Amino acid sequence: MRILVYGAGVLGCNLARNLFRAGKNVTLLARGTWAEQLRANGLRIKDKFSPRVSVSRISVVTELSPDDLYDVIFVVMRCTQLDAIMDTLRENRTKNIVFVGNNVQARALAAALPEKNVLFAFALSAGHREADRVVSIDLKKITIGQLPGAGSNKQLIEKIFNGTKYKVVYEPNMEDYLLCHAAFVLPAAFACYKTDGNLKKLKGNTAYLNRMIDANIEGYRALRNAGHTILPKADENFESTAYRRTCLRFFKLMCATSLGKLCASDHAMNAVDEMSVLNRDMKAFLDANGADYPVWRALEREAGRYLR
Repeated sequence: MRILVYGAGVLGCNLARNLFRAGKNVTLLARGTWAEQLRANGLRIKDKFSPRVSVSRISVVTELSPDDLYDVIFVVMRCTQLDAIMDTLRENRTKNIVFVGNNVQARALAAALPEKNVLFAFALSAGHREADRVVSIDLKKITIGQLPGAGSNKQLIEKIFNGTKYKVVYEPNMEDYLLCHAAFVLPAAFACYKTDGNLKKLKGNTAYLNRMIDANIEGYRALRNAGHTILPKADENFESTAYRRTCLRFFKLMCATSLGKLCASDHAMNAVDEMSVLNRDMKAFLDANGADYPVWRALEREAGRYLR
C-alpha cells in the first residue's frame, strides 16, 4: 500500500515511523525547515522511556498534487488547520482519507468530501517537537473507524495496520468517540491554562482534580442524555465511584510527574486555537441540548486569558 501521512507534528511523525518500521510504503508531508531537517537527517524520535533515538529515512514531500495517488491519506493536523487543505484533498485522486486527532465536527467534515471514503482516528501518542527531533510517549494504540451508518472499513484498516505493533481498536461510531474524547480532554486543558502549562502546580490539589472530573461528567451526562453512546465502553459508568477513582489516580499522576507535560500541557499550550474551537463547539452542543454545566463554566473562567 502507498500511504501518505499529511502533517509532520508529533502524532504524524510517530504514525509515519510505526508504519515505516513495519515495511509499509510511507511518505510524510512536511513543510519549511522541518521538511529540510527530515530530508537531511531522517525522522529522529526520542521515546521518553528509551535512551536511544530512532532514525527513519522516510520519503518526504512538501505538497499533495491532484494526480498523486495513495491507497490512504492520514491527515494529522489540528482541526483548526483543516479548512486550508480541504480543496487539496477534494481535488486529489486518493479515495480513502483518515482524519487523525481531536474533532467534534466529524459529520460536517465527512459531508465536505462526498466523493471520498472518510474515516476518523485517534492515536495514543503525545509529546513535543524540537529543532531536530521529536520527543514523545507513543503507546502504539489507535482507535479508528467511520461514522455511524457508513459502510464498514474493517478490512481496509486491517490491511493498513497488518504487521505493525499497533493495538488497533476498530470503532464504527467515531462521531461519538470523538465527542466523548473532547468532553474528557477539555477539563484537562483548562487545568493546563490555569497553571500556565505547569500542571505540577496542582500536585496535591485534590479538590481541583475532582472538579475536573465533575466537568467531564457534566459533558458525558449531556452526551448520554442527547442519545449519544459513551465511548470508550470503559467510561459508560462515568457516574460511578470506580470511574472517579480511576480518573483521580490518572490526574494525580499527571500532576506529579513529567507525564503531565508530555500527555497534556505540551499540546494544550501549543494548540490553544484548537482547544478554543473544541470548547466553543462543545459548549454549543451543551447549550443546544439544554445541559447544565456549572463546573465546566467555572473551570473555563479560571483558565484565564488563553481560551478565545
